[in-house]
Amino acid sequence: MRLRAFTVEKMKKILNNLFEYKSLTAEQANEVMTNIGKGIYTDAEIASFITVFLMRTITIAELQGFRDALMEMALPVKFDVEIIDIVGTGGDGKNTFNISTLASFVVAGTGNKVAKHGNYASTSVTGSSNVMEQLGYRFKKENDLLSKELDDANITFLHAPVFHPALKAVSHIRKQMGVRTLFNMMGPLVNPANPQFRVLGVYNAELARMYNYLLQKSNSKFSIVNSLDGYDEISLTADTKVIDEKGEKIYTAYYLGKRIVSPEDISGGNSPEDAAAIFTKVLKGEGTWAQNAVVLANAAIALHTTQKYADYETCMNMAVESLESGKAYSSLKKIIS
Repeated sequence: MRLRAFTVEKMKKILNNLFEYKSLTAEQANEVMTNIGKGIYTDAEIASFITVFLMRTITIAELQGFRDALMEMALPVKFDVEIIDIVGTGGDGKNTFNISTLASFVVAGTGNKVAKHGNYASTSVTGSSNVMEQLGYRFKKENDLLSKELDDANITFLHAPVFHPALKAVSHIRKQMGVRTLFNMMGPLVNPANPQFRVLGVYNAELARMYNYLLQKSNSKFSIVNSLDGYDEISLTADTKVIDEKGEKIYTAYYLGKRIVSPEDISGGNSPEDAAAIFTKVLKGEGTWAQNAVVLANAAIALHTTQKYADYETCMNMAVESLESGKAYSSLKKIIS
């Protein structure tokens, strides 16, 4: 009881400081996130805390503190092979179909190993966890079962709340708020398997800059992608900025996907059922030209991020072969069998 009272008093002080436009140190951010994971704060306290970061930009120190706390509390996962993750922040308000998850299966179809980190939607109709659950996938946390999926299908799925106590604690609050929060910023950074290769989609240039700062200090090879019209992935609706450990470039939709597509072409529908239907259709090779192009572009940039292949065009050809041969769809069938 004393600990609760002491912690609440500290939270009040932190909130007052934040309301006065002060920021947290990395250590303070770590402590708050740790206490959220322990279930110490009430929903009202957490919602108040979240609201601060809707009103101002998060600092690098705060982002680092939150990220470090989530990783310190995470249920550990370890694989004996190199893995890739393709993940976006969400919260871009675009309601696209599940592009990064589909791209993950295309990459798996090339023989590369994917540990896809995902969650339920909080600001859109269908997140990656929603569509995987709709397709019949059962979330799991046992390392041996996840490793077997990697062996059999070249892909496994890590449902974020299973591995992160803090994300589980705030899931209902995020859903009730229905707006982009600091937890959208966290998701791509906290894959518990610590992938060697990462494609991280962000919704604006400022967050891309902060991701770049943090990832430069990691051992991962990475590509941070931001469509210049606000998508947290390669959308082919506009040019895309790609940042990696070597620098940054802007690529045209023509370079990445052979043509520009319209926002309507990549809509995700109005329900998890719609999303699952689109998902299956694309993996079966029955997607529209625009749907296929966007998925293939995101898969190709993931393959290119590994630096195992000669150039982007080689990676695109591998992605096309994975989708057209049925290997990508085979990975889905194996993981939900």
